[in-house]
Formats: sequence, structure tokens, C-alpha cells
Amino acid sequence: MPRALVVKVTCGVDDPERCNQGFTVAATALAADADVSLWLTGEAAWFGVPGRAAALVLPHARPLADLLAAVVGSGRVTVCSQCAARREIGEQDLLEGVRLAGSSSYVEEVLAEGVQALVY
Repeated sequence: MPRALVVKVTCGVDDPERCNQGFTVAATALAADADVSLWLTGEAAWFGVPGRAAALVLPHARPLADLLAAVVGSGRVTVCSQCAARREIGEQDLLEGVRLAGSSSYVEEVLAEGVQALVY
């Protein structure tokens, strides 16, 4: 079984190619039966809100909304609580299946044995 993967995406529509790469890697790892945790930080925090993923359009790439739905459905998606607070995003604003958590939860995940962490 592949090891666990934590993917942290730090950008949004401001850097669509790098953002989409992070989501693509997370969804691809799920297809390879990896245990995937996707963290949305910085401008990527907006993608935890319904309808926001549709705003990122990148030619020749799978739609971000589809990639996000795949990870929500089979992995874990977390929005950084500090990033959310700075953008006035509350738990009630998030997509079903997306949670808020802080840096201690992130550190716990990435320091677990056998975990690979990637940051985009």
C-alpha cells in the first residue's frame, strides 16, 4: 500500500497552474490508493467554500471542482483555521466534508511515520 500523502496548496486563482498541480497530485494519489490529506492554506482556503473551485480555469487541466470533489469523497480536506479567519470564512461557509484545523493538526499529520508531505 502506498504511504500517506499530505498535500498543502498555498495558492489560488493568483497562481492557477501551481494550484491545479497540487490538486491533481492529491487526486492522482487517491487513484493509487494512497491515504490523502489535502490542506488548503493562504488563497487556496477559498476553495473550501462552495462554488469557488469553479473560478479556477486552466486550459488542458481537469477542472479544479472535479479534483476537489474526488479528494473530499475519498480523502480528507482541511482549510487552515488562521487562513480562514483572515478571510472571514467560518465553518458554516465550508463545503460538506471540509473541516477547519490549525497548525498543530498539520504538524501532527506530516510528522506521522511513513508520511510524505508536498507543498504547492
